[in-house]
Formats: sequence, structure tokens, C-alpha cells
Amino acid sequence: MTDARTVDEAPAPAGTEERAPSSSRWWVLAAVLLVAIALPFARFLGSYNYVLQLGMIVLMWIALASSWNILGGYTGYISLGHNVFFGVGGYVAGMLLIELGWSPFLTAPLAGLVAMALGIVAGLITYRAHGTSFIISTVALLLVVSLLMDNWSYLGGSNGMSLPLPGFDPGWLKVPFYYAMLAAAIGAVILGYRVQHSKFGLALRAIASDEVKAEMAGINTRLYKVMAFSISAFFPGVVGALWGYNLSYLRPVIFLIISVAARMVLMSIVGGRGTVAGPVIGAILIIAIDEASVSFLGASELNLAVTGLLLVVTLLFFPQGIVGTLRERNRLPAWLDWD
Repeated sequence: MTDARTVDEAPAPAGTEERAPSSSRWWVLAAVLLVAIALPFARFLGSYNYVLQLGMIVLMWIALASSWNILGGYTGYISLGHNVFFGVGGYVAGMLLIELGWSPFLTAPLAGLVAMALGIVAGLITYRAHGTSFIISTVALLLVVSLLMDNWSYLGGSNGMSLPLPGFDPGWLKVPFYYAMLAAAIGAVILGYRVQHSKFGLALRAIASDEVKAEMAGINTRLYKVMAFSISAFFPGVVGALWGYNLSYLRPVIFLIISVAARMVLMSIVGGRGTVAGPVIGAILIIAIDEASVSFLGASELNLAVTGLLLVVTLLFFPQGIVGTLRERNRLPAWLDWD
């Protein structure tokens, strides 16, 4: 059992000392939130539907990367199978829509809870693994679930299944999805913030720093790792439900390819894993670079080269990620200091 007194008295990791709140941070965050809320009403934009779709994609990846950060950032366990929860959420909500007619907008939280339950199972299976063996075990989880989905005829197998189209006005079709993704992204960031500022988060960071010493200090590392795995699965399940409904089509290759999980990892590393703002910055930056490279270079393999170059540059000049390195050098703007 965890000794709460020990966790309370454990020294905070470098860079996490209590800082005075900055009014500029809250003003900037409020302004960004207002712009995000008002975006669907900016119909004067020449590429309105494209902007709305792009905004929805950015919000989805913010939710995914921020959720992954709870396990891979705070706990220090790199998962390459987190998109399993993304896919499970899509299929749970999709089947409830087909069989019972329940809208994924209502069942997305339920899909998240199912993903959390699967996260507990995955955590119980992998909690003994460390380092490279943990990464391999999460890849194995991804491959097993992908194989199951590809051969499960009830779910359409590798060919997938079509979902009923949403009955919204065509002119406003993307708006409900956008706001649902916005709510999921805000929820994932708030969850990360709450974890960061809790005894639970302090225990996770102690595990990331030195798991053996954390155990000696009385922290039940197995329990905390399973809890981190489960909590980090909720919002991927939620956005999976929304994304599948938005596409009106479910197929394993949409959710269960390793590049989806790798992108969550990349966004967190580039932005600064183990920080609240890092996954948000990483998601925005990588999606922006992807869109720019497609616009200028076309849909070719050069896009992968651009992404790889971004990672190399980040590791060279920002070894702790953008947010982490700027904080370490005392150059982090106050409006980005969410920790």
C-alpha cells in the first residue's frame, strides 16, 4: 500500500517547483479558447470546411497525445499500442449505433469507459515489463488486437463496416463533431493538469525517475502503473468513437496501424513529454508541418522525410522537447507554463 506521507514528502523533480500564477497565461488561454469556440461561426472563411476539418483533427490529436503523456510522459513507460483504445472506442460506439441506434455523441463516454477497462487488462498483463520489453509488449498488444479485428466477421473483418450518416444539415455537418472534439481535447488537457498536480502524479513521476527507489519509498508501483494505463485510455476511446462516426466508416487499418501510436509518441516528445503543454504544442506543430508539406510537396514519401527531420532537429536543439528544454533554460514564456 502506498504511504501517502512518503509521497507527500518526496522531493519534486527538477523544474516542477511551485511557481506563481501568471495572469498573462490565463489571458492567452482564454483568448485561444474563445477563438476555438468561435471558429465554426467564421463561415466567411474561403476554405471554411477545410479549416473546420483541420481544427477537428488538431483537437483529436491533442486529446490523443495528452492522454498518452500520462503513461509515457509522467510514468516514463513508452507505449506503441495506445491506438488500440482509439480503435476500441470507434468500434464500441459504431456497434451501439448499428445495433441500438444510439448516437456516438452520447455513447462516446461509454466507449471511453470500455477503453479504460481494456487499459486495466493491458496494464495487468504488462506491469511486470520494463524498458524495451514494455515497448515490445505494447506492440504485441496492438498486433493481437489488429489480427482479431481483421478476422472478426461480426465487425466486418479487414473490409470494415459502414455507419449510418449523421442526420445533420449538410451546411453544419462538421460543427457537432468539432465541438465534441474540442470538449475531448479540453478534457484530456485538464486531466493531464490534474494528474500533474496530484499525489498520484507525484507517484508516477517518482516511478519514472527510479522505480526501485519508488518501491522502497512505499509506492505500490504495480497499482500506479495499471491506473496510469487505464486513465490514459479514456480519451482515446472517446475520440475514437467520434472519429469513426465522422468518417461514417470503420476499418482496422484506420485505427490499428503502428504509425498512429508512433505519432502520439512523436507529438509528446517534440512538445515535451511529462509536461501539460508539451503534447498540445507537439500536436499543433506536427499537424501544421504535415499540412504544409502536403501543400508544397504533395502526398509523397517526402512528408515522412520532413517529419523525420523535425524529430532530429528537436532532439538536437530541444533534447527535453520544446516546453521542457525552454523551461530548463529559463526561457519558457509564462503563457506556456501550465505545470
